[in-house]
Amino acid sequence: MNKNQHRPTMTDVAKLAGVSQTTVSFVLNNVSSGNISDDTKTRVLKAVKALGYRNSSPVYDLRNSRTHMIGFVTDEIGTSPFAGDTLRGAQEMAWASNKMLVLLNTGGNKDVEEEAIQTLLEREVEGIIYAAMFTRQVTPPASLRNIPTVLMNCFSINKEFSSVIPSEVRGGRKATEELIKAGHKRIGLINGEPWMHATEARSEGYKKALESHGIELDPSLICYGNWRPDSGYENTMSLMALPNPPTALFCGNDLMAVGAYQALAVLGKQIPNEVAVVGYDNQEQLAVYLKPPLSTVALPHYEIGRWAVKQLLEQIDSDKKLPAVQEKISCPFISRESI
Repeated sequence: MNKNQHRPTMTDVAKLAGVSQTTVSFVLNNVSSGNISDDTKTRVLKAVKALGYRNSSPVYDLRNSRTHMIGFVTDEIGTSPFAGDTLRGAQEMAWASNKMLVLLNTGGNKDVEEEAIQTLLEREVEGIIYAAMFTRQVTPPASLRNIPTVLMNCFSINKEFSSVIPSEVRGGRKATEELIKAGHKRIGLINGEPWMHATEARSEGYKKALESHGIELDPSLICYGNWRPDSGYENTMSLMALPNPPTALFCGNDLMAVGAYQALAVLGKQIPNEVAVVGYDNQEQLAVYLKPPLSTVALPHYEIGRWAVKQLLEQIDSDKKLPAVQEKISCPFISRESI
C-alpha cells in the first residue's frame, strides 16, 4: 500500500456498496437480519474484495473472529459523580473475561450517539452497553437490535432489551421504614423533580411503607425540589411551619438533606433528638462528614456495572438469542447517627 493511501475502512465499504455501516457490520459478522437481502450481501462482499478491506482491530482474534471489545455508550454517566463505581464494576467484570471496555460519551446528543454506535460497529465490538446517567425510560436506536445489547440504568417500554436499574421503590420503602421503626409517624418527604423515574419510584416506596404500617398518608407532608440543597432548605422550612410538623424527614437525595440540615439548624432543631433525617444516594463525601453523620440509602452503582457486563457476556457467548431480563438491584440502607 502506498504510504499516502489509507487502509480501507468499514465506512469505505459502506459507501462503495451504497449501504449503511450497520449493514456492513451485520454482513461481515454474519448477523441474522431479515432486512438484509441477498443482493445487498453480495454488494457488500464485492466492495470488501474490491477495496481489500480487512479488520484492523488491534485485539482481533483470527481464530474465532472475535475482537474481545465491548462498547459502552453513555449520555453523561462517564462524567457524573457516580461514574467511578459504575465503570469500575463494568471494567472489572470485562477484564475478568478478557474483554476491553470502549467508552464513548455522547453528552445526550442523538446525532453523536448514532455516530458513536456506528463507530463501535465499525470496530466490530462484540456487544454494547447502552447507559444513562438518570434512571429513565429510553428508546434505544434501531441499530442495537442486531447486536447483543444491555441497557444500564435505563429501560425500554417494550422490554425488548435486557436492562438493569436500581430498585428505587424498595429503597424508598426501606428509608421510610427505618424512620417508622424509630417511632416516627409524621414523616415528611422532600422528593426530586416529579417527572423523573427516581422521584416517582421513591415516592411509591414511601407510600407503601406508610400503608403497610397503618399510617395514614398526609399529602401536606410531600413536597418536591430540584435535588439541590436550596430546595431541601426551602421545603424543610415549609414543612416545619405546618401546624402539625413532621418529626422526621426523608430527603430524595443527600444534597437536599444538606439543605434540610441547614434549615433545622436555623430553626434550632436538633438532629436526631427533635427531627430525624434520612437521605438517598450515599454520597460519602457529604453523608459521613455532616454533623451528625447522615443515614441514607446507597445506590448500587458498582453492582449495576458488573451485572450489565455479566448479562452482556452471556448474550455474546450464547449460540441462540436469549430472552430479555429486567433486573432491579437492591439499594442498601446505610445507618448512621441522624435517626
